[in-house]
Amino acid sequence: MYLIDISIKPSDLSEAEQAQQLDAHRAWFAKYFQQGNFLLLGPYLDKVRAGVIIAQAESREKLEQILTEDVYYPDLADYQIREFKAAMVAENIQQFQGA
Repeated sequence: MYLIDISIKPSDLSEAEQAQQLDAHRAWFAKYFQQGNFLLLGPYLDKVRAGVIIAQAESREKLEQILTEDVYYPDLADYQIREFKAAMVAENIQQFQGA
């Protein structure tokens, strides 16, 4: 499994162009959420234009290929990827959605 920290860099684009990019970014993560690669994701509450994704993929190379499809990749955002092993998973994790 992977923990992906994404921070979108400041942009000189118009608000409309930034909104269009954000819509494309949301469509990208929705696609991979529906395909089962992204397991949990959301924006940070204490940092603007940044968020986290918990993902799974058959390999790091496959995950990196998925990242290349993001509208912000590679120059418009910073991507920090950490691989980890989930030793414990709470059965009630869905109760925290939107909390």
